[in-house]
Amino acid sequence: MIYLVRHGRTEFNAEGRFQGHCDSPLTPVGLAQAARYGELLARLVPDPADWTLVASPLGRAVATAQIIAAAVGFAPDFPRDPRIAEIGMGGWDGLTDYEIEMTSPGARQGTTRFNFFFRAPDGEGYGPFVARLRSWLDEAAASPRPVIAVSHGVAGRVLRGLYGGLDPEAALTLPAPQDAIFRLADGRIEQIDCEPVALTP
Repeated sequence: MIYLVRHGRTEFNAEGRFQGHCDSPLTPVGLAQAARYGELLARLVPDPADWTLVASPLGRAVATAQIIAAAVGFAPDFPRDPRIAEIGMGGWDGLTDYEIEMTSPGARQGTTRFNFFFRAPDGEGYGPFVARLRSWLDEAAASPRPVIAVSHGVAGRVLRGLYGGLDPEAALTLPAPQDAIFRLADGRIEQIDCEPVALTP
């Protein structure tokens, strides 16, 4: 069984910047969302000694996982796995829509907001991105220990799509909330909502 978590809201999220392999701190809202994740998982995980907590090595995921670890009772030296890091967009990392258009005029023509990532001229292609996520997912799904994984928006969509056998278009348009976790077990995907945190300026 896998509990899949997206990191809490960041400053770049609030500014409309695409983070990729860049990073930005959790906002007060993001910190509150991470605390809600911890509260929910503390109820769902009866004995953390029987579980594995893992996070993407990117700072926003690690910061979210640290809050979860403290709430549930995991040691702070939980593993970081680069296979569940966010899609890398090269020179587009950290940019807004406007800045991407100024940097690469017309490069996203014919794409949608769900798949333009793979057009980044020096970014990570769809094939390598899916391959590393599939490698992690196959390993986690086969593990005798249940797993809590703290990942990202696009990576989390693709992981759920792979688990559910969805085609790429369907996977990339899945929701990526920051106030819910997903349980992947017995071939099914279940969304478990946290108490919502009000978004503030």
